[in-house]
Amino acid sequence: MSLFAAEAPAAPLAERLRPDRLRDVAGQGHLVGAGGVLTRLLASGHFGSLIFWGPPGTGKTTVARLLARETTLDFIQVSAIFTGVADLKKLFEEARQRRRAGGGTLLFIDEIHRFNKAQQDSFLPVMEDGTITLVGATTENPSFELNAALLSRARVLVFHALDDAALEALLVRAEAEMAMALPLDDAARASLIGMADGDGRALLSLAEDIWRLAVPGAMLDTPGLTTLVQRRAPIYDKGQDQHYNLISALHKSVRGSDPDAALYYLARMLGAGEDPLFLLRRLVRMASEDIGLADPQALTLTIAARDAFEFLGSPEGELALAQATVYLATAPKSNAVYVAFKAAQALARDAGSLPPPKTILNAPTSLMRSEGYGADYIYDHDTEEGFSGQNYWPEGLGRRELYSPPERGFERDIKKRLDYWKRLRSTRGR
Repeated sequence: MSLFAAEAPAAPLAERLRPDRLRDVAGQGHLVGAGGVLTRLLASGHFGSLIFWGPPGTGKTTVARLLARETTLDFIQVSAIFTGVADLKKLFEEARQRRRAGGGTLLFIDEIHRFNKAQQDSFLPVMEDGTITLVGATTENPSFELNAALLSRARVLVFHALDDAALEALLVRAEAEMAMALPLDDAARASLIGMADGDGRALLSLAEDIWRLAVPGAMLDTPGLTTLVQRRAPIYDKGQDQHYNLISALHKSVRGSDPDAALYYLARMLGAGEDPLFLLRRLVRMASEDIGLADPQALTLTIAARDAFEFLGSPEGELALAQATVYLATAPKSNAVYVAFKAAQALARDAGSLPPPKTILNAPTSLMRSEGYGADYIYDHDTEEGFSGQNYWPEGLGRRELYSPPERGFERDIKKRLDYWKRLRSTRGR
């Protein structure tokens, strides 16, 4: 007998706790509850091809397996990471043979967004003729990652990250399975649930680590838990969907003048490892796009925040980002310059290459003077009000009003100034 012979290790806790019934899947009542979408589809006798979209550890694979069990379909599971075109052709042929024999196939593709366009297109004919019922799982936004043709033939079902109640229920089931309680005080137990970040599989893996590594008889507080198991990083990919969701939430919180929400999303992105310079670039954009001249200091302060961060580095420099975020969120808001510039771009594009009026053109040569360049130009500083009111627009286009400042912040003063010049122009017939 080998010195190292031993019993086969037990299956991971997450595998042992997989539900046997759809209604027992944690945290997805909107799909598998009494009135859930999948419950109703199954009751109708036909659910068609599906795309499961949601964070890791929310039950996508489990639900796919249980769907096959609730029907007469054979369950075939593959991962897009390890499956090529030749593998797909073989799977499709096996499904055709199964169909000719009177059976059906539920083909579950994990990480389906990893397939390229050609691979995704290969599913279309076998989905249309009923050879397979496709269930694809993805953590990425299907709108961006899956072909429109594939999406049009499948229904997208959204899986939610597990809330604290669902995660606590998982821990209770785990303790029953292990026949022992987790050695955590109440605060540490809450911290463990927070570490899971809505991922049931991660929670159970962390629980296994605690049972395996904790000193027998010792009760862990939060610092002890943190020392024992390294905190799991939040679900966040700087190039993917969650990145765009959080930066959108940050931007809209600033635009909506909610400094507390803005700070929360800023902290989440920094804590997940986002590049502070990316965040600073977005703050500079907010200063011009959403505040503009309602508070001209906003742009200056965000540029200063960039300089402060580059000077101090992280983590001290992150306070400059927080300061800029709060300033922008509490500043008066105006997109008047943004709107005016868009209108100017459209006008310049549509009106063509119209020359400015000759009055405001320089005339360095006698020929140009003889052609009327610079004729009758009024030097504004020589007028009593420092304002001549002369025309600066191309002939045939006429004067346009593109910039319309609101009665907010510093733009209230700008509006008064523009109205004053407009009255002067009118009195002078210009």
